[in-house]
Amino acid sequence: MKRKLFLGLWLSLLFVAISALFWKNEYKYSLPTPIPKNHHDVAMGTHIDLGKRDVKKDKPVFIHFFNPDCPCSRFNVPHVSELIKKYGDKIDFKIVVLNKEKDFTVAEIQNKFGATVPVFFDEEIAKKCGVFSTPQAVLIDATQNLYYRGNYNKTRYCTDAKSNYAQMAIDSLLSQNITPSFDALALRSYGCSLPKCIK
Repeated sequence: MKRKLFLGLWLSLLFVAISALFWKNEYKYSLPTPIPKNHHDVAMGTHIDLGKRDVKKDKPVFIHFFNPDCPCSRFNVPHVSELIKKYGDKIDFKIVVLNKEKDFTVAEIQNKFGATVPVFFDEEIAKKCGVFSTPQAVLIDATQNLYYRGNYNKTRYCTDAKSNYAQMAIDSLLSQNITPSFDALALRSYGCSLPKCIK
């Protein structure tokens, strides 16, 4: 009887531990990121003034909001690297690192992506674009108006070609589609919350 009780207790403990690990590493990242109380929404089409942040005139700007400590951010590094390689001659790519817990160098971030794109450590850019989680993609057209702000893909690993939202936004902008249409999954924030970029 004691043996059965001990086995039952052990199996229950194991189930709780596995459930906690699943929650910590998987399920919670599939839930939308809560909108902060003080969040100021920025509508599509809003003029985004990036100031003196090395903006090339007459070229669309793609900003990747990234936190090296966010699992979702880490999973999509290869996908963002591919976007930079594929569209780097047509789009002005930038990376904005959002992490208040650690210091990272420009070289460290560029090495992660295998690209020498400009890297900024400026939370103000996130506020201007209405970003409150990582990873997020922002695409600003050549006239500096917000064209897209949203997710990269509905899967964490960016493996679903049918939901490559950020790439679809780039293709749409480059084909001069003035009124793009994206589904709710593309525009709802998922990932790690700002300001500390934790879920």
